[in-house]
Amino acid sequence: MSGFHHLGLATNNMEATIEFYESVLGFETKVTDLMSNSDFTGEGAIRHAFIDVGDGSFVAFMEPNRVPTWNDAFDASINEGLGLPRGVYHFSFRSEDEAALEARQADLRAKGVKVTDVVDHDWCKSIYFTDPNGLLLEFCTTTEALEPRHLADSQSAGWAALARTE
Repeated sequence: MSGFHHLGLATNNMEATIEFYESVLGFETKVTDLMSNSDFTGEGAIRHAFIDVGDGSFVAFMEPNRVPTWNDAFDASINEGLGLPRGVYHFSFRSEDEAALEARQADLRAKGVKVTDVVDHDWCKSIYFTDPNGLLLEFCTTTEALEPRHLADSQSAGWAALARTE
């Protein structure tokens, strides 16, 4: 087993989503299909697009159309619909190194995307921004070799005290 094949997400606007992932992020849509809704309620259809994120893994977006059991105005950003703070659910793409991360940040800014400064997480560095669906996206690069010390918090009393028992 290695990696994932695809991550399935929903969109309310397939054109804006494909435009963003292709023109802004530089990814390529490799497969599109029109699915009958027989697997769900039998009515309507679903547009489905698989976008290659650069390593043969895909982000797949589904857009329901005239599906009576799906609200067309659903929250595609995931978090708000679940009552969670923005960013709990987010998706991170790998950046090769710090130089590539900074270049990506500059490119996004040049394309008018509001992107954070580089955030240093001690063992990795990241930049954050949103897509047209309101999904929080990240580019991240690992900045040091991972060692047993990186697991220290999971061995702490504080970590154990927060364990859920139910």
